[in-house]
Amino acid sequence: MNAPRLEIFAGLVRKWSPRINLVSKADLPQLWPRHIEDSLRLLPLIPASTDRAIDLGSGAGFPGLVLCIATGIPFDLIEADARKAAFLMEAARQTGAPARVHHCRIESAPISPAPLITARALAPLEILLGLAAPLLAPGGICLFPKGQGVDAELTAATRLWQMDAERLTASDGSGSSILKVSQIRHAGAA
Repeated sequence: MNAPRLEIFAGLVRKWSPRINLVSKADLPQLWPRHIEDSLRLLPLIPASTDRAIDLGSGAGFPGLVLCIATGIPFDLIEADARKAAFLMEAARQTGAPARVHHCRIESAPISPAPLITARALAPLEILLGLAAPLLAPGGICLFPKGQGVDAELTAATRLWQMDAERLTASDGSGSSILKVSQIRHAGAA
């Protein structure tokens, strides 16, 4: 983990957030535990062989840019909001993170599939799987932090999708989980 570069990133979030609402004003005092450390919970789940990753709906850089800074793994960050994409570009530049920012909708991102897909607070699982599936390389995994409604999201998603899903529950009593998803395919597909 690269703590000095993560501190630079945290400072940028604090500086830019009042202007472009990266995180709520109420969350700023809890930036490290609520956003940065929450993103870093994915670190032990990233396969050692991962040479590239994609973060969907990157927003303020959670978890994609945080993981990019911490690991040095090149990340493609996809963000439709121009102001947030500008923030991500500046944060990647100032931290030296090997990130490429794509200011576009996920469905039109001009990138090839990667072995790791991440997304946080982007969409319900059934929608998220539809966005991730075309960008996930064969044998790859998705890591999706989810809140207390994860069981309902899994149930809804299985109506449209088949997948291998492992639910890893946080030990902090928050009720949050990380879904590790692979082998995504439409329900009914062979």
